[in-house]
Amino acid sequence: MLRTDISNALEMWAPLTGAEDFDNVGWLYQSTAQNITGLLVCHDALEEVIEEAHQKKCEMVVCYHPILFNGLKRIDQTDYVSRAIQKAITYNISIYAMHTALDKVIGGVSDLMANKLGLIEVSFLLPDGDKSGMGRIGFLREAINSETFLKKVKETFKTPVIRHSNFKNNTIRKVAVLGGSGAFAIEEALRQNADAYVTGDLKYHDFFKPQGELLLTDVGHFESERFTKNAIAKYLQEKFSNFAVNLSEINTNPVGYYPYGEE
Repeated sequence: MLRTDISNALEMWAPLTGAEDFDNVGWLYQSTAQNITGLLVCHDALEEVIEEAHQKKCEMVVCYHPILFNGLKRIDQTDYVSRAIQKAITYNISIYAMHTALDKVIGGVSDLMANKLGLIEVSFLLPDGDKSGMGRIGFLREAINSETFLKKVKETFKTPVIRHSNFKNNTIRKVAVLGGSGAFAIEEALRQNADAYVTGDLKYHDFFKPQGELLLTDVGHFESERFTKNAIAKYLQEKFSNFAVNLSEINTNPVGYYPYGEE
């Protein structure tokens, strides 16, 4: 199969033109291998993931996060980005990234979050036309108290800890979600009268912004996106049923959690 068959299929789902201006999506490295016999889907195309692709005889890696993001002035062994790219070049493995192109589309990152939480009447939190937008907002089927909601979120995203803001109201029904770093949409969640907002990467001062009117829940960057690589793999498996689409077995979450107060 031509590797462009894969990229064309991915762009049918998540057009690169829809990605944020700051982003670096699409082909990050195109090897000399035009024909491929297998690919590996991962969250982050780290050095060990490229090695995994090589071991599984995959000539292409489809990743969610772009390993090349802030620019690379030299390739050496001093940083993780250089090592990953160097290994991809050595093994002749192409890399394709989706990131915010997938964030915005129907069935993308925020839709996955909303579906896993069981939200109904879901719409775009920050619309970008009729068929795309950042974040989602919808309703739980029944109102629940904030403690029950936090337990539900913790179980859904399999996070060991949730950071959250103070909340005056104890009832949660209308919920906003946005995968990854979502502090920029706090005001919009407030404007749309959400009771809770589930996202990641919130800073200290972000938790003051709702002033008790919105339950901010930071589940972690990786945790908010944990369903993404499976969704990409499923999409490609359905598109190319007779082609080897492999799911990476490596957990690339760089954040660990040490449980305070436990031995």
